[in-house]
Amino acid sequence: MIKAVAVDVDGTITDGKRRLCCSAMESIRAAEEKGITVIIVTGNILPVTKTLSIFIGTSGGLVAENGGVIESSKGRMVLGDIHKCKEAYDFLLTKHPVEKVDFSHQRISEIAFYRTIPVKTVKEALKDFDVKIYDTNFALHITDPAVNKGTSLVRVAGDMGILPEEILAVGDSENDLEFLKVAGVKVAVANAEPELKAIADYVTKKPYGDGVKEALERFLS
Repeated sequence: MIKAVAVDVDGTITDGKRRLCCSAMESIRAAEEKGITVIIVTGNILPVTKTLSIFIGTSGGLVAENGGVIESSKGRMVLGDIHKCKEAYDFLLTKHPVEKVDFSHQRISEIAFYRTIPVKTVKEALKDFDVKIYDTNFALHITDPAVNKGTSLVRVAGDMGILPEEILAVGDSENDLEFLKVAGVKVAVANAEPELKAIADYVTKKPYGDGVKEALERFLS
């Protein structure tokens, strides 16, 4: 039985230009009206994640900064070590011209920067650092490998008394792999990366928010 839905933001409930899809918002609200709580799981900073939750109308907890920051019924917690990430980013700056994304001063557990160089180049440059690199197709992220969207989703859901197997998870990019893996029902939208589609229980026919609507109507009706 599905008791919660966990959804990524960029590329999942937004389109390729990061615009919120009305179809996703409507389907999320419909799930909430059925008593199924929705948890937002994203690489965005917590203030953005909280604002999305308020305006969309979700009642579940929040997973921000790729699992580095959470908000649940037990309050807010910073789980990722940003000092590891800063050390790696400072080293990367000595090798390649990179630039942090907007509002980076509000990131408290990871570093995110624009996709001006290939992710393989970043991973090679930082191979000796204790960090994990994600490419979300919107930005590159340097994160603490001790946490991820999956571990943090389990923690947030657990605070609400929800088991991982009772969660339907929807995502699109490589940083969504961990949280899909822990969920009972794994959904990849049509525009998702091949790695995500390979582990999904269901791949939607439609992309972005329309895919989210398709999945929720299929599994929650």
